[in-house]
Amino acid sequence: MKMEPEQIEALFTRADGQFLFARWGRPIAPVVFGVQEETLEVVKGALEAVAALACHKMAETDMELGSNLMVFFFSEWEELLEVPGMDRLVPDLGPLVTKLVAAEANQYRFFRFDETGAIKACFVFLRMDEHLSAVPAQTLALSQIVQSYLLWSDTAFRDASPLAVSGDTTILRPDIAGLIRAAYDPVLPSAAQDTSHALRLYARMQKGGVQ
Repeated sequence: MKMEPEQIEALFTRADGQFLFARWGRPIAPVVFGVQEETLEVVKGALEAVAALACHKMAETDMELGSNLMVFFFSEWEELLEVPGMDRLVPDLGPLVTKLVAAEANQYRFFRFDETGAIKACFVFLRMDEHLSAVPAQTLALSQIVQSYLLWSDTAFRDASPLAVSGDTTILRPDIAGLIRAAYDPVLPSAAQDTSHALRLYARMQKGGVQ
């Protein structure tokens, strides 16, 4: 599937019309809460696969935060209010939980950024309702990790998943894989707010032979 510059631009243009691109500016030090060992291994596999694709480093710990990619699996949003220190990680946690409960949301993603605008932390919250519980672990893990590797638009995957099915296996769509690889090209900045960055990403995708 060929991806045109305007399609790339749309993936980083928020609902309010602002173009905002960011990638990780430091090695990712992940931790996963609330799952059994077999699911943990699936998440770990997804992390390693996307890290290899992006040629981005992973680490055991982050010197500033300890862990900088935290993935939480739970049953009810109110459980977050009981996690020690969560209110320091996520601003306005109480009102946020109230909002998520009212919206009957089953997932929420929150990023923090360094002084250059690059991602320095990401917190992924998954309320395992009937819908998410029905999604195969591999599919759910890969989807969440892909959406945590870049600051995608809040509408980026509303109409189309970043994943595809090949036989019995769920894989990352080739165009999205090519875009992630291009986004982590060291010649490009870690953050951008100008739509011209979409053209630079497109050029790197062409150079890499991915359309």
